[in-house]
Amino acid sequence: MRILLGAAVALLLPLSLAVPARAAPGTAAARPAARPAARGPAGVRALSAYLVDDGTGRALWSRQAAARRPIGSITKVMTAVVVLRAGGLDRRIRVAPSDAAYAAARHGSTARLRAGDRVPARELLAALLLPSGCDAAAALARRYGPGPRRFVAKMNRMAARLGMRRTRYGDVAGLPPAPGASTARDQVVLGRYAMRFPEFRALVKQRRHVLPAGHGHGRYVWRSTDELLGDYPGMLGIKSGHTGAAGYSFLFAARRSGRTLVGAVLNSSTTRRYARFRDAARLLDWGFHH
Repeated sequence: MRILLGAAVALLLPLSLAVPARAAPGTAAARPAARPAARGPAGVRALSAYLVDDGTGRALWSRQAAARRPIGSITKVMTAVVVLRAGGLDRRIRVAPSDAAYAAARHGSTARLRAGDRVPARELLAALLLPSGCDAAAALARRYGPGPRRFVAKMNRMAARLGMRRTRYGDVAGLPPAPGASTARDQVVLGRYAMRFPEFRALVKQRRHVLPAGHGHGRYVWRSTDELLGDYPGMLGIKSGHTGAAGYSFLFAARRSGRTLVGAVLNSSTTRRYARFRDAARLLDWGFHH
């Protein structure tokens, strides 16, 4: 295990990557550097992990942070970023039968979207990020690609522009048979960037989101898969992920005493769902004291 602890100033992203005007001000995420340290958090089981101080860009701790692995539904953070950058969040997207069929065929989680409903894109983002709806990912990709191939190409272009050099997306929801792969470090870069969007921040901190019945759609209730929301003090959320190959993984952020930490744990366990949240809590507890 390689442990990193040190100070480094985060590099500024290129101006072309600036979050649109609606996003919160501040320097966009960059790949931080760090120098080795002697100790780290105890009990973290993840095969890969990375923790960064978002305010300074200082890398606090890592384990196999550059190792490429499947990341499961954490992929949907990039799905959301592509949509948020494109805008037009009030446009209504008709849910197609193929959206549910895509999720079912690949054994993906769903938001239980009903075919024929016309749902605003901003609400489909909630369906994507909270219950981890693969059907919502398919609907968004169909409109914003247009189509999954073009959408995945946009995801990969965005990853390249963010400097996520060891990331390659293969599916809009991170599902097999060609999910793509990334690293803990690259996902922290993406998580820091995504949290610059106020719409993203507002969604990922919700434990429950209700879309009342309205013109063109029925009522939906979506609950977050983030089990630390409302349980871990200062938890800001972001996104959990799981497939058989990815194991139970988690990209997360928390804030205490004016300080925000962003981290990722990849494959904390292949059998125990809560292991990723336990790893995240241990990393955060350690990080807020360093």
